[in-house]
Amino acid sequence: MIVGLSHYLTVAAILFTLGTLGIFLNRKNVIVILMSIELILLAVNINLVAFSAFHNDIVGQIFALLVLTVAAAEAAIGLAILVVFFRNSGSIAVEDINSMKG
Repeated sequence: MIVGLSHYLTVAAILFTLGTLGIFLNRKNVIVILMSIELILLAVNINLVAFSAFHNDIVGQIFALLVLTVAAAEAAIGLAILVVFFRNSGSIAVEDINSMKG
């Protein structure tokens, strides 16, 4: 059995769906929301690399590296904000974070 483009797209669609469901179904835990965003970005990267290999072009793979860099920075900054917020308030519940508006 040869692994083709449709297999990669199916895996990416499943990961994207899981990430989207993780964001919409779990509104209580900030860590799960950040992990769901990472799943969505991973699905996008799989699509970029799969189409890049399918078209014999390296641009998609380079762009996937840029997306990985942005995802790592997003995770680091998000976790740093959560640590500071937890030190100040003692909780990282989404309802408490929403009270910071204004």
